[in-house]
Amino acid sequence: MSEKAALIEEKKQLIDQMLDLQRQFIDYEHANGITGKDYWASSEGLLSDYRQKYMDMANRVVDLAHEIVGSKRVD
Repeated sequence: MSEKAALIEEKKQLIDQMLDLQRQFIDYEHANGITGKDYWASSEGLLSDYRQKYMDMANRVVDLAHEIVGSKRVD
């Protein structure tokens, strides 16, 4: 597998994981409801690290997209 193909595959896997996280979040929200406090300050369960985990994956997807096409991310 070429380096570019490996990057594309990693990006695809991350996007699949992000979609799964979104589904879990929606299911949780429908079953339990979510307050702003739950979303921003939860210390257990799905919400405890949801925001950070999702943001880290999203940032990696952006970095991979730039790497695949040879561009640079503007900070």
